[in-house]
Amino acid sequence: MVVANTRGYKPTLLETLCRWGYSLVLAIAIPFAFIHLLIKATKTSDDSHRGRFERFGIVPKPLKQNGYLFHCVSVGEVVAASCVIKRIMQHEPDAQITVTTTTSTGSARVRDIFKDTVHHFYLPYDLSLTMSSMLKRIKPKAVMITEVELWPNLIHVCWKRNIPVMVINARMTERSAKRYKKIGQLFNPMLAKLSHVCAQGQRDYDNYAWLGVAQDKLTLTNNIKFDQAANTASSFAHFLGLAKGERPILVAGSTHEPEESVIVESAKVLWNENPQLRVIIVPRHPERFEAVAKLLERHNLNFVKSSEVDNVPDDVNVILLDEMGKLNHAYAVAKFAFVGGSIADRGGHNALEPAAFSLPIMMGPHTYNNPVICDYLKECGALSIVEDASRVSSTVQEWLESPSKAEKAGMAGKKVLQDNSGALDSTLACIHRSIH
Repeated sequence: MVVANTRGYKPTLLETLCRWGYSLVLAIAIPFAFIHLLIKATKTSDDSHRGRFERFGIVPKPLKQNGYLFHCVSVGEVVAASCVIKRIMQHEPDAQITVTTTTSTGSARVRDIFKDTVHHFYLPYDLSLTMSSMLKRIKPKAVMITEVELWPNLIHVCWKRNIPVMVINARMTERSAKRYKKIGQLFNPMLAKLSHVCAQGQRDYDNYAWLGVAQDKLTLTNNIKFDQAANTASSFAHFLGLAKGERPILVAGSTHEPEESVIVESAKVLWNENPQLRVIIVPRHPERFEAVAKLLERHNLNFVKSSEVDNVPDDVNVILLDEMGKLNHAYAVAKFAFVGGSIADRGGHNALEPAAFSLPIMMGPHTYNNPVICDYLKECGALSIVEDASRVSSTVQEWLESPSKAEKAGMAGKKVLQDNSGALDSTLACIHRSIH
């Protein structure tokens, strides 16, 4: 089936009933989610208390209307969308930019990147009433969903109001496509109501086409993370008193359990021959900072938390980076990188961030979130796949013994960024065509 054009599309009675059924189930679940938010607000110091009102559509009004609304689930999507948002801000300085997130970490990254130059709040629960309330207050001229997370009622309410909805840097794995195919009566109307899909890779393009998106609504733009990473500042002066090249530093970025244990075990082996090696561990989620600190204590390691020091003492070889938005600062002073979510089965996080700093990269076998990126990096020798602590230690030891090999791998990763840029311009062209 080929999805019809948004202007001529009309959902069937069965499709409408399915959306109503979905809304009913969500409405039943919302009180439990609200209680969870209340409990979380009492235990954390973030802005979860503010989010609990915003999730019911009670969102602050922007200074101006008729702007762009970007929805970014969490940190990765915020980073990916940032270069698109910044370019729009350059070309349309008077346009209001609104960014919504689902997680507190995503919210923190919005504030870190944009400060107060964008309007920001948490995306409401996906009910027609809450989404209508939000859109009534924001009145955007277009909505951009970054990568994934398609909400039936958000898309439906935008469609009813003739607000174009695009998916930029769109990701669609085979597993997700098969799942959506099984709930076609709910999912197909969403696709029909979208104005355009900008696919980040051939896999994603093919899966959206298989699900029925018409050719004139689907563009292979490639991954804007190439452009975003390529534009990352090539260096920072210092970080915690550390400077690139003074001592070898391994950064384990965006880690999940049990990856911190893997890094610690490999470091213990490496320290036998390389006592000057330093390790910076950067957990993906802030709620795990304390758990990782206790792990380091159990291993009797002398470590510091980045939030508590301005300079790392000479006798400390382990740094726990327990601050959001500082991962690139760590990569800037690093010699090698491990990208998390890859030994842990999370699909792997963004390997282009360390590539932007010309670092040789390690990841575990689970890289399905960004298969094209990881394939490019593996093919050119920039990315090594490591399954356990033994492979991590042997790979780092090889780089330490052969600095030229490590440098060659790092430069190869940097070249991948340079050779694959252009997705940003393609995405902006699609946005322009969809709203004009």
